[in-house]
Amino acid sequence: MGIPTVADRVAQEVARRYLEPRLEPVFHTDSYGYRPGRSAIDAVRQARQRCWRYDWVLDIDVKGYFDSIDWELMLKAVRRHTDCAWVLLYIERWLKAPVQIEDGSVVPRTAGTPQGGVISPLLANLFLHYAFDTWMARSFPRIPFERYADDAICHCRSAEEAQALWGALADRFAACKLVLHPEKTKIVYCKDANRRSGFLHQSFGFLGFMFRARKALGRGRRAFACFLPAVSPKALKAISRTIRRWTLHHHSDKSLQDLAETYNPYIEGWINYYGHFYRTQLRSTLKRIDVYVIRWARRKFKRLRRKTKGARDWFERLRRANPTLLAHWQLCHGNGRTSGAV
Repeated sequence: MGIPTVADRVAQEVARRYLEPRLEPVFHTDSYGYRPGRSAIDAVRQARQRCWRYDWVLDIDVKGYFDSIDWELMLKAVRRHTDCAWVLLYIERWLKAPVQIEDGSVVPRTAGTPQGGVISPLLANLFLHYAFDTWMARSFPRIPFERYADDAICHCRSAEEAQALWGALADRFAACKLVLHPEKTKIVYCKDANRRSGFLHQSFGFLGFMFRARKALGRGRRAFACFLPAVSPKALKAISRTIRRWTLHHHSDKSLQDLAETYNPYIEGWINYYGHFYRTQLRSTLKRIDVYVIRWARRKFKRLRRKTKGARDWFERLRRANPTLLAHWQLCHGNGRTSGAV
């Protein structure tokens, strides 16, 4: 992560506004990251639909992407879209600027575009547009993909096709001075009710979601296995850590309304993002907030301090009387569907 100075942030925004209208029309339709009118949810939704039509996925991970971008190749890509002298000059300066670390020392850099810069996402997209998107369209036009920044998945009809793509892509990235992560890049079989078992990898993570076989309801509400995304275990663990860091139960000086106003934006953000697909996977993690609310009540109200059951009864009465006070209550205690896919 590299945070530019205020002056550079302003200048980078000017350059971004100059370049984006020139680059946006040429970017690939399956590139979703940091683009106006596109989102990670759009990428996940498209990936879900394609996983139903293609049996195999090549899950791509570029090792240290933002730190590995070659400056000369990057500037070559920029020059294909502008000959504006000041834009080229400033981009080259930003790419090659050293980094000042916490102790005040200045460290030179030899490659990459620091994450945190205003223009860095646009430049990173442009680099992979030529290193990956246009190459895929030219070399493997029948293999669809979704890419969000450096996170990409490709849909293949067979394991052999996925393996051939992996080898060709490794060579392509090497020519662009990038490296596929040898452990995180993998071939995944999209196992569901109509596909056989017995393959090593049958799940993959993409943009905070885990794709794997999950229970779904078909015609007549009959259960069957379907390859679906839901919030990933890693994301749930991060949410749990955040809830724990709140130490909500220690804020007995505040009212529950105050706490709701403070924490509902976080809760709503999780539900609005991860709740797009199989939203009930969020329930068990978000219910941990209720445990802290009960602990908060036992600290705040003397009559509840020695009565665990009394505090739980108090909580149930509160929740029924104010079903929307905390943003997760309707999801966790309402009549949500088994599958929240939309």
